[in-house]
Amino acid sequence: MIGAAQIRSWRNRSVLGVGEAMVEFAPDGNDGYRRGFAGDTLNTCWHMAQILGPQARVGYCTQVGADHFSDQLLAFVAASGMDTSRILRDGERQLGLYVIGLTGAERHFTYWRDNSAARRLADDGHSLATALRDCGLIHVSGITLAIIGDAGRRNLIAALRQARRDGAVVSFDPNVRLRLWRDLAQLREATQAILEVVDIALPSFDDEALVWGDTDPAATLSRLAQAGVHEIVVKNGAQDVDWAVAGQRGSAPTPVVACIRDTTGAGDAFNAGYLAARLVGLAPLASCQLGQRVAGEVIGHFGALAPKEALAELGRGLNHPG
Repeated sequence: MIGAAQIRSWRNRSVLGVGEAMVEFAPDGNDGYRRGFAGDTLNTCWHMAQILGPQARVGYCTQVGADHFSDQLLAFVAASGMDTSRILRDGERQLGLYVIGLTGAERHFTYWRDNSAARRLADDGHSLATALRDCGLIHVSGITLAIIGDAGRRNLIAALRQARRDGAVVSFDPNVRLRLWRDLAQLREATQAILEVVDIALPSFDDEALVWGDTDPAATLSRLAQAGVHEIVVKNGAQDVDWAVAGQRGSAPTPVVACIRDTTGAGDAFNAGYLAARLVGLAPLASCQLGQRVAGEVIGHFGALAPKEALAELGRGLNHPG
């Protein structure tokens, strides 16, 4: 098992996100909508690919349909410099879709995902375990857990357990969406189960307060550490980011963002900056600071993804971390 003290010694610089890719319709700022592709773990990996460039191999594991949008998604992922070899086809289903609504800059979502092909991504445990081989970092989320059902969750946890035995690091963002769960008890049970195979947890404090009753980020850090997670970073909107790594704790003040257009994907973007920085050897504080800069970039634009040029600029200093 790779613990906090060894997080810098990654097996390799191969990153794989596991989850659901969806069609996104985001406001364009002119009373219209722009079509794109997004999904929480896809957002994180897409941002990592743009930040890291040739420094890492970043891929995505999901299932898509045989429809036109699925074809476009595959082309989009490939054009973004990501590996598509672990994206499988399901001829009976199609991509899910969501539309972003904004109240000021605060987002809310309307979903069409009941027939999403990604719901079957973990149905075949052997195929999933094969897809997770030879990875340095595997990133999953609470949405990944929610959409795949009980059998899929068992298969995913078994595959992650084997991947960790082989040297992979597993990162997990709980990313709570209550509507995807039967009830709070099911959500808690599934979360507790996956924490047994998680090395890096990236929760948002409002989620943890809602689900577990945590009174402050320090309580979240303590609870997840007691659950056996070695590296924990608690996001908290515009408040400080708190972290605990290798028995040490710290915080990083979140910079003020002058122009916030859309908060969609802020947490996913933070995850990308943090994990990219850790992958190349930055310390937790510097990694949090990069995560904050990536999140600040994405909320200045509409939709879940920041401009490629801005991300490449943020990644320029990662070749020689301080």
